[in-house]
Amino acid sequence: MDTPIHIDSRFPAMGTTIFTVMSKLAADCGAVNLSQGFPDFQAEPALFDAMHRYMLAGRNQYAPMAGLPELRQAIVDKVAALYGTRFDVDREVTVTAGATQAIFTAIAAFVRPGDEVIVLEPVYDSYVPAIETVGGKAVFSRLRFPDYTPDWDEVRSLVTPRTRMIIVNSPHNPTGSLLTAADLDRLATIVRGTDIAILSDEVYEHIVYDGEAHASLCGHPELAARSIVVSSFGKTYHITGWKIGYVVGPEALMAEFRKVHQFNVFTVHAPSQLAIAEYMQDASRHLGLAAFYQEKRDFFRALMRDTPFELLPCRGTYFQLARYGQISELPDTDFAQWLTREVGVAVIPVSVFHADGHDEKVVRFCFAKREETLVAAAERLRAAFAK
Repeated sequence: MDTPIHIDSRFPAMGTTIFTVMSKLAADCGAVNLSQGFPDFQAEPALFDAMHRYMLAGRNQYAPMAGLPELRQAIVDKVAALYGTRFDVDREVTVTAGATQAIFTAIAAFVRPGDEVIVLEPVYDSYVPAIETVGGKAVFSRLRFPDYTPDWDEVRSLVTPRTRMIIVNSPHNPTGSLLTAADLDRLATIVRGTDIAILSDEVYEHIVYDGEAHASLCGHPELAARSIVVSSFGKTYHITGWKIGYVVGPEALMAEFRKVHQFNVFTVHAPSQLAIAEYMQDASRHLGLAAFYQEKRDFFRALMRDTPFELLPCRGTYFQLARYGQISELPDTDFAQWLTREVGVAVIPVSVFHADGHDEKVVRFCFAKREETLVAAAERLRAAFAK
């Protein structure tokens, strides 16, 4: 339908997210989809049974704006057990409609027109649009290739009187790198004595490998006092379509967060909250996630040995980065499309996570899949690129 309205687009250069583009291309081409980050397997039936039970019990009306108390208490208990910080269940935790909404809401709550927000790139694709939507300016510090570690001296040099927020993400999507306790100490020295808020995206907090511990900002008292920390039940319990996450942070920050949250979401699906609260009581369900996904990581890496892809370190998340320089000189976006169409395996080009399209000929595979899915993808890759 045509419209007589002239639209002055706020984002004239912005297209459809790469995840939508590559998943559609995978479907159109019949490719094995290792691009978009979602599991192709189910959660445990106990979680669905619990939600069904709460629905039948009539728990289907609006939940409190901040989330049902049962779930907020379960979150507070989990964070205290893991990181040693006990947030106030009424004033310092909010249930959100997924992590993306939490991130947008936190940015909208604290960033004003003209404010600067430092982000570490490759940067997850929702951060910068959220910053620009509220009139802020993203300032980029590139993680050091190939280990994707922060250059804290550069971050410090980027701080100006207009810096309002620094966004960190660990375990890091798309690279699979981790922040360490030493990294958090460096960050603390940078923001000490300033009014800079920290937004910490920790949605893969339970997916950390090789015996390493997740360095949560919740467990760093100096940083916790100025941070909104985001996590995701979708990533933890294989239910990305439920779109339920949460944030924790000090009361003064949470009060501002909720001022925006109450008008852009207000509340989140009630029976799902109750089901998750019940399901969380068995801590092995999140504590066992690292071993579960490490087995998948190692299985996928073994399958890829007979291909010319150079696998980069994967210390967390369920993504594996790989260089393809021995295969092709194509730019990574072209290579990803070619791989999907001609080989039948869909991946994500990493240059899309750089503001300037910086291309290191690296693509991202998602291994949060059934073994048969990973085998099918690897068979196609080996057939096309056998050494």
